[in-house]
Amino acid sequence: MKEGKKPHDQCSTLLLPALSIGNVGQLAMDLMVASTRAERIGFFDDPFLLPCVGNDAYGPQPQGQPALPLEAYDSSSNALTLVQQRSPFVKGKMVEFAKNLADFAAATGKKHAVVLSSLDFGRCRNIDMSSTNSDGTDDYCEQLGWKRLQEYNPTQRCWKYLGTLAEGNSLQDDNPLEDELEEEDYYPSLPFAAHFSFTRLLCYCSEGDNIQDAFHLAEAACKLLGLSPSNFHGMFPLL
Repeated sequence: MKEGKKPHDQCSTLLLPALSIGNVGQLAMDLMVASTRAERIGFFDDPFLLPCVGNDAYGPQPQGQPALPLEAYDSSSNALTLVQQRSPFVKGKMVEFAKNLADFAAATGKKHAVVLSSLDFGRCRNIDMSSTNSDGTDDYCEQLGWKRLQEYNPTQRCWKYLGTLAEGNSLQDDNPLEDELEEEDYYPSLPFAAHFSFTRLLCYCSEGDNIQDAFHLAEAACKLLGLSPSNFHGMFPLL
C-alpha cells in the first residue's frame, strides 16, 4: 500500500466490496466511508486491477485529490479499515487479486474481514450469508436471520478449488474457473467468491437505481459488526 501512512493498530476489521450487479457493494462502501468520515491512509498499486482515475469522491467541493482504483481508509473510532474498489480486476486474475487483498489483511493484523456484494435478483431465493465454516453456516448470522448461500456446495469443483487456496495452498495450473463454466459454476465464478476466507454479506438486486439496496447493505454491515449509530454522521438511519 502506498501513501506513507500505516493502518491504525486498533482497526482490527476490514470492510471491502466485491464488484457485482448494480455496484451495490461499492455504493454501500461509499456510504460507510462518508458517514464514518474515515481518513484515507493510502492506495494499492495492484497489477491485477484495471487503472482508472477521478476527482474527489467524498468532499462536498472537489479539492483535486484524485480518486484511484483501490483505496484504503481508516475509521479508528469504529475500529474499521475500509477499502473501496472502483475498477474491475483484469480478466482471468480474480483469484490473484483476491489473494493480494488477503495478504494485506494478514500483514496488517486484521481479525475479521467482511465483503459486501450483490447477486442477480433473477436468482433470488432469500437474503443469505455465506461464511467461512465448512458447510457455509455461521451461528451469529443465523441469529440475525441470515442464512448461508443455498447454492454453496463445498464439494463442487470451483468451490472446492477456492477452499483449497484459502487453506494456504499455492495457485494451481488446473484452475476450473478458467474452463468453460457450467450453470453450477455461476456463483463461485463471481468476484465475492474469491474472498473465500472472508465473511461475505450479500443482497439480491437488479440493475438500475440501487441507492436503497446500498442503504440496506450498509445497514446490514453495521448490524453485523455491532457499530454504534452515534459514531456516524447523518448519512443514513442505522438499525
